This record gives sequence, C-alpha cells and structure tokens, in this order.
Amino acid sequence: MTARKSWPYWHVDAFATQAYAGNQAAVVIVEDWPSDDTMRAVAAENMFAETAFLIETPGGEADYALRWFTPTLEVALCGHATLASGHAILSGNPTREAVTFSTRKAGVLEVRRADGKYELALPAIPTAPAPFTEAVALLGAEPLEVWRDPTGGYNVFLYPDAAAILALAPDLRGLAKLGDQQFICTAPGNQTDVISRNFVPGGGVDEDPFTGSAHAVLTPFWAARLGRESYTAFQASERGGYATCKLSGDRAILGGDCVTMVEGRFYPEG
Repeated sequence: MTARKSWPYWHVDAFATQAYAGNQAAVVIVEDWPSDDTMRAVAAENMFAETAFLIETPGGEADYALRWFTPTLEVALCGHATLASGHAILSGNPTREAVTFSTRKAGVLEVRRADGKYELALPAIPTAPAPFTEAVALLGAEPLEVWRDPTGGYNVFLYPDAAAILALAPDLRGLAKLGDQQFICTAPGNQTDVISRNFVPGGGVDEDPFTGSAHAVLTPFWAARLGRESYTAFQASERGGYATCKLSGDRAILGGDCVTMVEGRFYPEG
C-alpha cells in the first residue's frame, strides 16, 4: 500500500500570550513548491489569514525559503506567519537561537529568541502624508491625518485616541473594492503606547487579528511621533494581539510570543 503524501504541519497563534489569541497561522514544510493553485487551496482549507510554506535550503542564502498565501492570493510580506514559522522551527530545536527565511519580495527575514520570546526583523516601511478620500469616506470616522506607502498597499489613518479606534465600523465591502490594500487605523493607546486595527477586505481578510507587516509600517511612523525607538503595541481585533516594536536602522524589530495549537501532518491529497 502506497503511503499517503503528507507534510509537517503546525497551527500557531502568533503574537499571543495565551491560546485563542493573536493571529492564527498555518505552517507547512514541503520538499518542492506545489502549484500556486494547490497552495491557495491549502490556505483556503486552513481558513486562516495566512498559511506559510517552507522549503529547507541548506547552503542557500537562508535556512529556508518562505512563501505566504491567504485563502485567495499570495502576499508579498506577512509578519505573523513568519513569526509562526520561526516558532515552528525553533520550538523543535531548543539549542538553536535563530532561523532565517529567504522570500521573493521581502528579502531575508530572521526570527530569533529574545528574553523568553521571539524577535522578528522586518523591513521598516516608510509612509508619507497623502490624501485617500475614498477610503476615509468608507472608514466611518474622519482621521486626523492620512499617511500612505508610496509604493502602494499600506495606508495609515491616525485618530485621536483608543476610543475612536474601538468605535470604527467601516464599510468593508466598499473598502474591498479599493483593492488588496491594508487600512491601518491607529492612535495613542491606553494600556500600551499604541493601539491599532487593520482592515484588509480586498485581500480576503475583513479585519486582521494581528498584522506584522502593518507594524513594520507603524514602527517608523510611531517612533518619530513618540521620539524614541521602541514602544508597546496592541492590535484591538476580537482576538487581540500584542507586540513590542523597535526601529533599528531600516528594520522594524517586532517582539512577541507564540502558542502551538496543533502539530501533526497535513495531507494535501486527502
């Protein structure tokens, strides 16, 4: 009898200090890249914001090659699924201090142990003031400022306080029509330095539980406003997620915990 094809599999809650919090990610290790259609189907089966696919690359520019898929498309950068991938590798290798991942559009990323947690180094993404009247009308509340990534895809809406962030009830279907973009709404926090919510309906995720790439945007944004390189952050989704954020040169260093929920085998052919 021929053995069924299977892959090592983890379901991880990333940027979470306890189970059922933070952002869920699936991590699978494959020997060769499946077709894009297969990876989208696996991501849709998982129904998480992202599924990370890894191939071990000994002797390459990094320890593993990494790609990320939502249930509908491949993304250029995903922080929480990278942290989950680092956790999957490092939790099974207690003497190992760090792991690196080569990606197609975000360069080489690293996850390392730090003070009993993990640190994830992402490219810091700059933004500049720019109007986005279509999005502002759909968010349901007028922000103080709008900042945008010049290359497109990341949009920051600054509000006066945490109460304004928690009260947002955007027109998600309308935002989805603006394309695969992040609508990052942020303000000074109460229990943390910064609070945010992130809506990505055009990418298949109405409200993301915790977004690493959004904090790669928020890190330089808030470091300039706070007048210091590091701060604490809370993403106020239904699940909620916490991180420390530090600007180090052109890198955003995000610190956080992970919780393994499931570890086993994924059978891509059923």
